[in-house]
Order: sequence, then structure tokens, then C-alpha cells
Amino acid sequence: MDKRNLQIAERIKKLRIEKGYISHEFFAWENNIPRVQYWRMEKGTNFTIRTLLRILDVHKMTLEEFFKGID
Repeated sequence: MDKRNLQIAERIKKLRIEKGYISHEFFAWENNIPRVQYWRMEKGTNFTIRTLLRILDVHKMTLEEFFKGID
């Protein structure tokens, strides 16, 4: 797996935990994101830009802020 995929996945998970969500399922449910799709994003396996943008909206974060430090 590409190192960048893992960095993105780790960042998504970290943001969720920082927001106070222990469970990825509850985060996905509460933010109207398909649970399985969100789980895949946290694993770095498969995701869409559309879903990434929805997650960034939840965290009130820009693409630039999200990708800062990801090579």
C-alpha cells in the first residue's frame, strides 16, 4: 500500500478521535457518511474525494490544512 494512503488514513482517524469520537461507526452515522465507506477511509483502502470533502466539512478544515505534512 502507498505510504500516502496510510498517512491520509491516519490523519482521518486522528481527527475523529480529537473530535471526541471513540467509534468510527458512531462518527459516520452522526455525520451521515456510509459506515463501511468511512471504515475503509480509516484503513486507507478505498475512498472517494466526495467523502473526503464531507469529512473535511465536518472538521471545518480546508484541503490545504488536511494535506499539510503529507508527502
